[in-house]
This record gives sequence, structure tokens and C-alpha cells, in this order.
Amino acid sequence: MLVVDDRGGAVALMLASLFLLGTWPALLTLLERRGRLPQHTYLDYSVTNLLAAVVIAVAFGQAGESRPGVPNFFTQLSQIQDNWPSVQFAVAGGLILGLGCLVSQYAWAYAGLSVTNVICSSMTVVVGTTINYFLDGRINRAEILFPGVVCFLVAVFLGAAVHSSNAKDDEDKLSMKCGGIELSSDVSDKAKLLPDPEEQKTGNQEDHNTSIQAKPGTAEFIVQVEERRSIKVLGSSKLLGLGLVFFAGACSTLFSAAINLATNDQWHALRKGVPHLVVYTAFFYFSVSSFALGFCLNVWFLYQPKAGVPASTISAYARDWNGRHWALLAGLLCGFGNGFQFMGGQAAGYAAADAVQALPLVSTFWGVILFGEYRRSSRRTYQLLASMLSMFVVAVAVLMASAGHRKASNGNAKFSVTRFW
Repeated sequence: MLVVDDRGGAVALMLASLFLLGTWPALLTLLERRGRLPQHTYLDYSVTNLLAAVVIAVAFGQAGESRPGVPNFFTQLSQIQDNWPSVQFAVAGGLILGLGCLVSQYAWAYAGLSVTNVICSSMTVVVGTTINYFLDGRINRAEILFPGVVCFLVAVFLGAAVHSSNAKDDEDKLSMKCGGIELSSDVSDKAKLLPDPEEQKTGNQEDHNTSIQAKPGTAEFIVQVEERRSIKVLGSSKLLGLGLVFFAGACSTLFSAAINLATNDQWHALRKGVPHLVVYTAFFYFSVSSFALGFCLNVWFLYQPKAGVPASTISAYARDWNGRHWALLAGLLCGFGNGFQFMGGQAAGYAAADAVQALPLVSTFWGVILFGEYRRSSRRTYQLLASMLSMFVVAVAVLMASAGHRKASNGNAKFSVTRFW
């Protein structure tokens, strides 16, 4: 089994994980804004996400020979009857996070990429890190950890304020320009829509030119994006967007503790002498359950769509190659991002693994630079956005400063990681 024991290598893996996990949501959001059905996108994403998990588990979890207390990947798979309690925790974590990822795809449309990821990550720290603090025997420095948790909590409220303020800005734009059309959700993050290469190939130049003429952040462009996108958000309630965001955040807080229990067995569910699940094995079970949930729900959504999305069929999905490569790439980025996080956590521990919570900084970069989020918004919205990001940076720094050291209870304790997304 491959073990990363060099701190420099671990930091490099964590930085790579931070970039990958902050980038894949932007690709799914891009496809939704181009009009691709979210059911089609998520089905493609889930396939390559599982593929990445299998590649990592087999390539790194099977490397070398098994050692006492640290079995290789295939060896531990054959011992499922012995470590079944831990497998159940890993499967539960995958189901919870799979549901959270699915809801997040709709939350990005209703609340925006930046606000959604900041609130979800902050909730993960506020609840998940607090639970893990007690599960891990209070190894972190509480006098530093909990002020950091408070900073994340403040970032949650600032994120909700940004969402509300930006929605009000869009309402004002549309009320002045479109005569009576109201917007009750934050859709200014669709301000800059990338041109679809497929449309240029089919010669739909007139529509393409029209989309270029609308300036980012204007009422005209908001209406144009609404006409093209697959998830319709005009006229929806502000509470709907925030409700989706907080539900996705709740899922991400609970699965973290489940994975912690799967790899460290704090509740002593395993029989004496049975090795704990190593990270690669837990990652595999987690990914399989997440894939199964996402695949089944999205096949159902093909015929029973939600959020005003058009219905589809399996055959229509199979024929839809428009943007499929981006969805497949997103799945690979998320899968390898998770894997790199686990590998870096082997050497850097929980503090470094929690640094991946800074992934909304990458998502915000894509949202502001690539998609033109908050373009032509009010000064109040800009002030709230700056405050939210600043508080988030402070919170991540404080969290890293609270790092402790896990006392290994068995040979594979050093493989544990608390955060997978």
C-alpha cells in the first residue's frame, strides 16, 4: 500500500485536491447554463467519479504487500464479513454525500456557485469538525479550534446576506428594464455565459450574437440566460434557494463523521483484532454507495423531473453528447480530488485535510472571473461578498492553527481523513 509520509508531498497533494474540488462544480454549472439537462450531466459525472475512486483504490491501495494491521485493498475487500460495521459507516457516508452533491447541483442554479459552496463548507466545519473533535478524543486545541468554528458560522450568515442582497439587485434590474418581471433568487451569477461550441458548429450564429450583445449583469442578459438554462429560477422564492443550500450543507456535515467512524472505529463496533478500514477501502465503499444513489435518483428524475426541468428518457440521455466531455471531466476532477485529499491526509493529518474546506475560494474565483458573478451589483453586495470571503479565509487559517496529533490506536490510524468533498 502506498503511504505518503513526506510532508512536502502531502502539502502538494492537498493543494492539488483544493484546486480539483473547487473546479468541478464550475463545470457542472457551466453545462446547466448552456441548457444541458442536470439529469444527463449528473449521470455522466457519477460514472467517472466512481472510475477515479476505483483507479485510486486499486493503484495505490494495492501497491506493495500487506502488513499486520494494514491489509491491502483486495485483501480487505475479502474480509467484508469481519469489518462489516465499518463498511456500513462508509456506505452511509457515501449515501449522505451523494444526496448532498445531487442537491448542490440545483442549489448552484438557485443561489449561485460562491454562496452555495461557502455556506456548505462553513456548515461542514461548524457541525462536522465539532463532532470529529469529540470523536477523536479532543486532539485539536480547543482554544483555537472553536473560535475558528465561530468564524465559519459568521461566514454562513454573511453568505445568506450576500444571496439576499444580490437577489434584490436583480429584482431592481428587472423591474426597471423588463416591466413587471421579478426575480426572487440570485441569478446574477449567470452574468457571463460562455459560448457553446456546439451551437457555433450548427450555425446558430444569430442567437449566439444576441447572447454576446447583452452585457454581463444586465436585465437583458438575466432574461436571456433564463430562456436558455435548464433549471428555471426566475420568480422562485428566496427561501427555496437557501433551503437547498442548507440541506446540501447538512448532508456534508453528517457524512464526515460517518467516514471518521468507518476508518477509526471510535465506537468499537469491530471485533477485537479486526483491522480498521484503511482509507482506500473506505473510499471505495463510500464511492460505490454514492454512485448507486446518484445513478438511481437521476434515472428516476429523467421521467419525473424537478425544478421545472424537462422530462427525458434513457435513450435521449444516451444520444446527448452535447457537453458530455465536460461532465465526464468533472467526475474525474472530483474523484481524484477526493483521492489526493486522503493521500495527503495520511501524512498531514486532520488539520491539513480540513484545509480543503477552502475550496469555495477556488469556486468563487471561477464564479467571478469565468461566469461574471455579481457583475454590476450594488455596493452593499460587494461589501458583504468581501466580508464573507475575508471571514472564510480567517476561519480556514484558524482551523489549521488548531492542529493536533492523532495517537495511533492501531497500524492504520494514520490513514484517517475527516473530509471527502
